[in-house]
Amino acid sequence: MEKEFAGKVVFITGAAHGQGRAVALAFAKEGAYIAGYDIAKKAEYPAYDFGTNEELESLKKEVEALGSKAIVFVGDVRNNEEVKAAVEGTIKEFGHIDILFNNAGICAYYKVDEMSDEAWDAMIGINLTGAFKVTREIVPYMKKQKSGVIINNSSVMGLRAGNRLSHYTASKWGLTGFTKALAIELADYNIRAISIHPTGVNTPMNDGLAAMEGKTPQEIAEASAGNLQPVPWIQPEDVANAVLFLASDKARYVDGSQFVLDAGLLTR
Repeated sequence: MEKEFAGKVVFITGAAHGQGRAVALAFAKEGAYIAGYDIAKKAEYPAYDFGTNEELESLKKEVEALGSKAIVFVGDVRNNEEVKAAVEGTIKEFGHIDILFNNAGICAYYKVDEMSDEAWDAMIGINLTGAFKVTREIVPYMKKQKSGVIINNSSVMGLRAGNRLSHYTASKWGLTGFTKALAIELADYNIRAISIHPTGVNTPMNDGLAAMEGKTPQEIAEASAGNLQPVPWIQPEDVANAVLFLASDKARYVDGSQFVLDAGLLTR
């Protein structure tokens, strides 16, 4: 029996760990080829670890162990040259890109009157401008093949607001609007664009946030989420399952939409 995404090529940012890694492995299990992109180092802001080069390399090995193929790139989504090189490298290796998962993102808490320019610029630059730069490089190839799916990883904060999260909220609302505009612009090329809006997800980012706040990851999740279902967070695999559905033909008429994966949070 042929796997659902056999021969499809998926480009994933923030692929080294967390949601990006879970999505990569889920696609690989369904026969997709993976292009994983990650900054793979600790950035100056926020002051916690992102993915690592070792995690990227181990992702490649895990994908290959599943019987699929992978290529990985170290780069910053804010860097035009690094993004361009990764996209061109993927095209050279696999010949096409069918699905883009804009997942790279950061989060941190700051009061607006105590926020530095660096904090604001990093949040907007990675969460929103980075998604734009990667999309800009990939869309011409999708247009040429007259098909594609772009899934942008927003947040419940792309549909509501959070305390001490003005920069994060702005970036995620911007990503929601960017998605809607993409869907309109690209519909004639048979390219769909959807944003996904998870509640808190159990990823290594929680450890970094907790360290910055002087709390445990569990306390951070419980304070920020307020889920209707009695869980402090969802798992990366929950996001992966949703992304696979949205990228599939089962969701062929889902376009320009906001897919909420919130454990009931927005019902409150």
